[in-house]
Amino acid sequence: MRDIAIYGAGGFGREIACLIKEINGVEPTWNLIGFFDDGKEFGCQTEYGNVLGGIKELNKYCRKLSVAIAIGNPVVVSQLSSSICNPLVEFPNLISPSVSFLDRANFSIGYGNLVCSHCWISCNVYIGNFNVMNAGVTVGHDSRIGNFNSFMPAVRISGEVTIGECNFFGVSSVVLQQITIGRNTIIGANSLVIRKTKDGETYVGSPAVKVKY
Repeated sequence: MRDIAIYGAGGFGREIACLIKEINGVEPTWNLIGFFDDGKEFGCQTEYGNVLGGIKELNKYCRKLSVAIAIGNPVVVSQLSSSICNPLVEFPNLISPSVSFLDRANFSIGYGNLVCSHCWISCNVYIGNFNVMNAGVTVGHDSRIGNFNSFMPAVRISGEVTIGECNFFGVSSVVLQQITIGRNTIIGANSLVIRKTKDGETYVGSPAVKVKY
């Protein structure tokens, strides 16, 4: 089994510990050694392991280690991933055994992605690096997803959608087919996106409209 640590010891980090346990239940793969978190004291305990330090301790870690960045804010994930400079650290994809793929042979994915329980991914889908897909996310055919995006539970991405980088999709939000979402966009919970968005803006409602936030 391979050693793995989770960056982020909050609620989502503990959920990823459960995801690791779920993966190991099908095929023993990971040995969870604990958490790294700059906001918690060294040695702080969770029900799934202790906090081993923060970014300084991780960059000094002297053995090969896989790391899952379990943070929901995509901008923070982008900044944190670029701060990890330890050559012994790698970023695996953690994919729940309950995820459904319509055509795994025509699916492409980068690294550092977290795909949680009961997600559904259609055919000819590309996913980049460091994306978070919480429980029950669906991605339609021929969609392209870039890097550092966070999809909260039950998000629905329709077919032929293009998504760039550092976007946040609230719980149960929906993006209709052939829409493009660029960078640094926030889609509010239960919102319905029916047209292309502008970078750096927040959209809320059904249909979603730009709001000041």
